[in-house]
This record gives sequence, structure tokens and C-alpha cells, in this order.
Amino acid sequence: MKKRAFALSFPLLVLIAVPLTLKHEPDRPINVAAPRPNIILIMADDLGFSDLGCYGGEIRTPNLDYLASNGIRYTQFYNTSRCCPTRASLLTGLYNQQAGIGKMTEAEDTPGYRGHLTDNAVTLAEVLKSAGYQTGMTGKWHVSNTIVQKDPNQQLDWLNHKKDFGDFSPIDQYPTSRGFDRYFGNIWGVVDFFDPFSLVSGTKPVKQVPKNYYHTDAISDTTVAYVKAFASSSAPFFLYVAHTAPHWPLMALPEDIAKYENTYKPGWDAIRKARYDRQVKLGLIDPAKTKLSERWQPDQTWANNPDKEWDARAMAVHAAMVDRMDQGIGRLIKTLRETGQLDNTLIVFLSDNGASPENCAAYGPGFDRPNQTRDGRPIVYDLKKQVMPGPQTSFASIGQRWANVANTPYQYWKAESYEGGIHTPMIAFWPRGINAKKGSFSPQVGHVMDFMPTFVEVAGATYPSTYKGHTITPTTGISLVPSFQGKRSAGHEALFNEHFGARYVRSGDWKLVSSSRDSTWQLFNVTTDKTETQDVAAQHPDKVEQLASRWHRWASTHQVFPKPGRKP
Repeated sequence: MKKRAFALSFPLLVLIAVPLTLKHEPDRPINVAAPRPNIILIMADDLGFSDLGCYGGEIRTPNLDYLASNGIRYTQFYNTSRCCPTRASLLTGLYNQQAGIGKMTEAEDTPGYRGHLTDNAVTLAEVLKSAGYQTGMTGKWHVSNTIVQKDPNQQLDWLNHKKDFGDFSPIDQYPTSRGFDRYFGNIWGVVDFFDPFSLVSGTKPVKQVPKNYYHTDAISDTTVAYVKAFASSSAPFFLYVAHTAPHWPLMALPEDIAKYENTYKPGWDAIRKARYDRQVKLGLIDPAKTKLSERWQPDQTWANNPDKEWDARAMAVHAAMVDRMDQGIGRLIKTLRETGQLDNTLIVFLSDNGASPENCAAYGPGFDRPNQTRDGRPIVYDLKKQVMPGPQTSFASIGQRWANVANTPYQYWKAESYEGGIHTPMIAFWPRGINAKKGSFSPQVGHVMDFMPTFVEVAGATYPSTYKGHTITPTTGISLVPSFQGKRSAGHEALFNEHFGARYVRSGDWKLVSSSRDSTWQLFNVTTDKTETQDVAAQHPDKVEQLASRWHRWASTHQVFPKPGRKP
């Protein structure tokens, strides 16, 4: 109970710090005879495709499972393989380069790589606010230029909460400058879950957190507080809840870790096979078309793994972080029910990319990673797996093999354009508005940019051609509303991606893809080989040429320049 004492009181402080003027005149008449839904968009960070119980995982996610069993699960939904680009595409309804974030948040003098949302894009919040919605956001922003101190020692002092160097990014790039009435969360990406850097309420830095602070709880409980405040108005609301869990560093509460103390001791192969079998049993995948791909680096067996204890603990902490996020979503559902909002609230849940293979210990401190806690305790970046992950004093991550497991049945992971990097679990729940069979699966080929036309349609909003004097790029998204009605819709005929050299084009049955390490195109039939196990490029050279040409045309028209100074 002691850990929860903070979460019950802190949102009130947040609300005090944020302006309470919430009503906005709509740009055009609203049909009051048809109540418009509230919209809540929830995104996890580095969650694997199979981590949730409703997607085959062993992690306890009863609240997300409830949304899935009473809504729709999507089987062909895509992100853009990494945090910043996905957030840019999700918020604007565009390919991420069109929105200005082709890589990360560093500013580059190239249209698709500004490192922040540009003026030729509008956010979901800006569009919905113009239609009379109350708007709020909690959690990770990460779509603005990060302000970094040139002196590494000063940067560490800032990260360690020793010195204050001002705004974390330009204020005109903060959420409250892009359509959100209220905001509480982290402007940057990486956080110490017990004492996060770049934490703000509105635009005001939160310079001290309570002793028992845990960031996932703070995001969840502030979201609940926002719902209670919004529910007092007759106007509908839009909430964007951007969790940082389960992104590294692996930090969780002891009581949550204890639930999974023995869960991962059977090892990589056993957990991966069990997840695959559950996916088949759920009907999520067809084993004839979706074979379990070979495990990453299978030459290393669990039996002869010298770090079994550390590895099992790492995945237990990952699971605990997902578990805690689900608990918060449960409190959100409870609040919506208590305030009479649940039936007419569209809730969408997804992940920003596949599970992460990164070894954050190898990065060491600097940029967005502290080297000590606020009270001076050293933070360990342990390359030898001798310090158990979980507490505030350890920066650790699950690594390649567990990331491969988390993305079952697919290959690869975050930052790659293979299915393990871009294929996200996605749930849509809306009791009053979804007519499709409860618990059903939608095969519609969807993408994070589809939220813009979907929300515009259900909200009776208008996507603008100009906004604040700027010409707005037309959305490239396709509405998901037909799938809500149980109608079969093909969705996107073609999808594209590029991130640090990793790229793909998917068209119909075919997908052409290359990795960030090797620019050689591989070709897969994603109708019969969804896990990309049989490269058929040699058998279909004409198809390779055709799709490669399509990718290059897309790149040349969507501000995609993989290498500075060179055309794609």
C-alpha cells in the first residue's frame, strides 16, 4: 500500500498546474442527435507482438484481455519500427518523414529529418480540438528537438537532477503547443522509472517527485484524473496515453517482479513455443501460413547458458513492467465505467514497435542516461550480467534473444522492417460503436497513420487543408471504421518504410525488405509466409525490380533520404 500512496494524490498536483479552460467552439455544426465518442489512444513502448495474454503471452494482462474479448484484435497492423517515427506518424496521419521525423529528434537540415513535428502536419489533438473535443495527453512525447548540453559533465548533472538548464525542447514543440489542453509526462524518450528526467506538467518542469514515485503509476493515475475532470463536461474528450513501459531500463516494483520470479526459468525456446501454441489456439494465427520462425542464434541453448539466472530475471522485470501498465489500464476502465463514459468511449491500444534487442548497458551514461540517482547512488551499466535488473540503480535491457521471444512468431525486432520490428498488436474497443463480433480478429491491413482518418470520421471532425496559415499535407491514412462494422476491408494496398537504412514495401501478397545491416532486397509472399522464412527473390526477379521501383518512387515523393547527400 505504501507504493500506491503517491499515485492517489499526485494527479491533483498535476491538475492544479495545468489550465482548466477546456471548452472550445467547434469549427462547424455538430450533430447533437448522435453523441460523439470519447477517444482514448493508448500506446506501449517496446512491447513485443506476443507479450499480452490476448496475443499469446504469459504476462498477466486481464484488463487488456477484457478490451480484446469485447472488441477487435487486428492481425495485420503496422507501426514504423521505432519510437519517434511511429509517434510522428500516429499523431499526424502521415508517413513519419512527411511529418518531419525520419530518424530521431536531432535537427537536420532536410525536410523529412527535422527531428520535430513540422508546421505542414496537424496532430490528432489539433484536429479534434477544432471539432470541440477536450484534449489531454500523459506520458512520452518524444517528437520534439531535444536540447542537449554541449559539455558532457553538464549534461550528466542535468540527467542526475543536480542542475537545471531550462526547457527540455523548444516550448513551441511541447504537446500543449500542438493541440493538447493538458499534458503530464516526459518530453524525452528514456526515463528512470523512479525519478524521470524531462518530466513536465503542461510546460512547467516537475522538479521533485514523491519518495514512492513510479512513472507507470503516475501516467495511469493522471490519466484517471483527467477522465474525471473531462467527464464533468458535456463535450467529448480525446486522451493520448503514451506509456514508457516496457522500454529499458528494466525497472519495476518488487511485488510485480515477484509474480514472475519462476516464469522464465524454462528459457527462450520453451517460452517461445508456448506463446506460439497459444496464438494458434486463440485463432490469432494460421499455422499453415504462419510458421514459427527459427529462434535468433539457436546455437546458444538455454541449458548451457551461463547467465540463466540473470536472463530469467530480466524477462521477469519486463513482464512486471507490462503487468503494472495493465493494472493502470484497469483503473482507467473502472473510472470510465463509474463516470458513465465507458460505453461511448473508443479505446485503442498498440505498441510503437517490436520488442527491443538493444543492450543499453553497452551505451553507458550520457545523452539521455544518468550515471547516478538524485541522492548520489551510482547507476550500474553491467555488461557482465552480475547485477540483477529491476532496481533504480541498474540500467539493463532484455537483449536480442528475449526480444525475439517477445515478438513471437516473427523474426527480428525494433528498428528493422521485418515483421518483428513493424508488426504491432492492436486492440479496438467501443461498446456503442463497434458492431463486429466481440473478440473477433480483423485482417484489415492497417497502419498507425490510419488513426487520423478514423478519429476524424467518428468524431465528425474535418481534416484541414490549411492550419494556422500553413498548408497541410493530405493524410495518407485509411479509416478503420469499416472494420468496426464487421465489414471486410483490404486497407492499404501498399505500405512503405525506411529507418536508418532498414526499409520495406508491402503490396498485395508480396513484401520486399532489407535490413539496416545489409541493403540486399529479400522477397517474401506474406500471404503464405507471414514470418518471412522463405526468401524467393531469386525465383521472382521481375517482382523484386517492380517493388524496388515502387519503393524508390515512394521515397522520392515522401521526403525519404536514407543517406544524407544521396538520393534513394
